[in-house]
Amino acid sequence: MLSKRRILLGICGGVALYKACEVIRLLKKEGAEVKVVLSTGAEKFASPLLFSALTGEKTYINEDFFEASGAIPHIELARWPELILILPATASFLSKLRCGQASELLLALLLATKAPVYLFPSMNTAMLEHPATQENIKNLRSYGYLVYEPAKGELACGERGKGRLPEPEEILELVKAHFKPKDLLGKKILITGGPTREYLDQVRFITNASSGKTALFLLKEAYYRGGEIYFIWGGGQINLLLPRLDYTHNIPYPRIITVSTTEEMLERAKEIFPEVNIAIFAAAPCDFRPKKIYPGKIKKKEEMELSLELTPDIAKTLSTLKSHQLTVGFALEEREKLSFYARTKKKEKAFDWLIANPIETIGADISDYFILGPDFEREYKGISKEELAKKLFDLILEIS
Repeated sequence: MLSKRRILLGICGGVALYKACEVIRLLKKEGAEVKVVLSTGAEKFASPLLFSALTGEKTYINEDFFEASGAIPHIELARWPELILILPATASFLSKLRCGQASELLLALLLATKAPVYLFPSMNTAMLEHPATQENIKNLRSYGYLVYEPAKGELACGERGKGRLPEPEEILELVKAHFKPKDLLGKKILITGGPTREYLDQVRFITNASSGKTALFLLKEAYYRGGEIYFIWGGGQINLLLPRLDYTHNIPYPRIITVSTTEEMLERAKEIFPEVNIAIFAAAPCDFRPKKIYPGKIKKKEEMELSLELTPDIAKTLSTLKSHQLTVGFALEEREKLSFYARTKKKEKAFDWLIANPIETIGADISDYFILGPDFEREYKGISKEELAKKLFDLILEIS
């Protein structure tokens, strides 16, 4: 995703700089080119050799600022990156940057660069909450720096509070989001995801094998591109790793609504549906439910027969309420019947778009997909769910 992206890490003298090593590893794994510049404080914590080994590039230190090579290192470094990350941004460094100091290489290149700069403050809670630090952060934001809020948790001093550097995986996701076009700004998008559950008693339930991965990738793609997301999830416990784009881009964090049954998913979707521009029905609702729900837990004594009834059809119900919404449905069918059932389902449920994939790929990360648009059909062989999400929104924006 980040192939050939040029990213510069400015590392300051805080104990949290150990996380920078994992950030570098993750960026390199995604194909990014990474260079590191150490502040004078960071030079006291770690050897430049460590970061050079991780990046495969020279690590710049303050001594390079005064090297008589004929080059102007802070200008050259300022022009190189597409993106700059400063982590951990210490209270001292924030204060110097706010005042426009250029007393060391890292500060000087920040004054000279035109690249977007993300600052990741990391310090003791009391230092973070001090009026001077808060005033510095406020002013840096007004200068155009993208300041990411510190996380809460256990700090290096042993106290608990706000001031932790976010985990490397969250920083990576923020970088990915940064490079996404913000072409869904102003769009409200409903996405349903995961299987639903229909209970037989308080312990047992009927469900299906859907992983919900497609819906999660659709959520991430739409959010990273600026959409205001309503996400109704029926797949049980959910652990989303999403950066807070409200900190840096004023994009609201997705509203996550968890449900259990198909009926619950329908009721929540009905509440939200009138407000959205796009509705994507990527969930795999359970089509049947027991006619009788037993109290407590049924004892294992003898065989029993279940009588099932149909659950409500979420997409078909909402299609009767459709006004301005663009709707996208999904179909999972046997490969031989895929195109026939896809066209039939698209018509029956009044979808504007429908995405079909063969039943044997359920739960797989790679699949074949058949996309039916308003007046065209396209087939994609062996693509990931992440790539599918990108292609879908690209097509919607291109045609709508």
